[in-house]
Amino acid sequence: MHVDLSLEELKVYQGKNPKPDDFSSFWKSGLEELDIISTNYELVEEDISTKYAKCYHLYFNGVGGARVHAKLVKPIKEIATGQGIVMFHGYSVDSGDWLDKLAYAQAGITVLALDCRGQGGLSEDTLVTTGGTLRGHIIRGLSDTDPQNLYYRHVFLDAVQAVRILKRIDGVDPNRIGTYGQSQGGALAVASAALEPSVKHVYAVYPFLSDYKRAWEMDVQNSAYEELAYYFRVFDPTHKEEEAVFSRLGYIDIQHLSERIEGSVDWVIGMRDHICPPSTQFAAYNKIKSKKNMTFYYEFGHEHLPNHADDAFKKFLTIL
Repeated sequence: MHVDLSLEELKVYQGKNPKPDDFSSFWKSGLEELDIISTNYELVEEDISTKYAKCYHLYFNGVGGARVHAKLVKPIKEIATGQGIVMFHGYSVDSGDWLDKLAYAQAGITVLALDCRGQGGLSEDTLVTTGGTLRGHIIRGLSDTDPQNLYYRHVFLDAVQAVRILKRIDGVDPNRIGTYGQSQGGALAVASAALEPSVKHVYAVYPFLSDYKRAWEMDVQNSAYEELAYYFRVFDPTHKEEEAVFSRLGYIDIQHLSERIEGSVDWVIGMRDHICPPSTQFAAYNKIKSKKNMTFYYEFGHEHLPNHADDAFKKFLTIL
């Protein structure tokens, strides 16, 4: 039983959400804004450090002047390999515990784990915008006439800045950087690699933030995209602005960014995923032009996928 299109249809699916005509200039402007922001950072050591790694709270100034937080786990010089990974977390939570980062550090890999602004971690959200924020971050800034005030524009740029900062960390080879995340984190792993193409490898697990119109057409109120239904119910119940809404969402749709990725990509998908439906993911995956591989979990949805974390660990060790 399919929860979405058949696999044959998915393999050729190209997405439904429109791409704004000025998409390229929109992100060019965003990156130019980022270029003038310092990549300096502040470190505060955490007392969980071990004999083979040091743990730090890292703070940097993001777009809009936000103070953005990340966890940094740095292997000691004697075991450092020069490899580095930026980790991104799922929707609404935070960068997680130190333990999984320490596992990478034990193997000599430096890890930077971002807290998305305004979510469950320590990062600030300084975005000033018009309109409501009912039940989620996708719609934050959606009623604003200026798409530069979309919440996820700022988060995508934070993700790029995190990659750039990791490249500056002592002992890290800037040509051996990977990105890794699940759901929202998977989307940021894709977006950051698309906007910072020096990323060598992406490991994305059932990414969010793709093909919004397709998600809305499906069982949207039982998915991660449910806030779109609430947005229309409250702010546009007769859908007079439907075309403009989905066009604006196109700026923060990873399917329109994924073709820019130059590094290799591992993509992990649950074929019974009702939260981030397979078609929304294939819309982005099918546009990737670099070397790529998709791993299918046929009987799984948006949940723990056994063995994938071990696979990611091995891939980063060998590819970076």
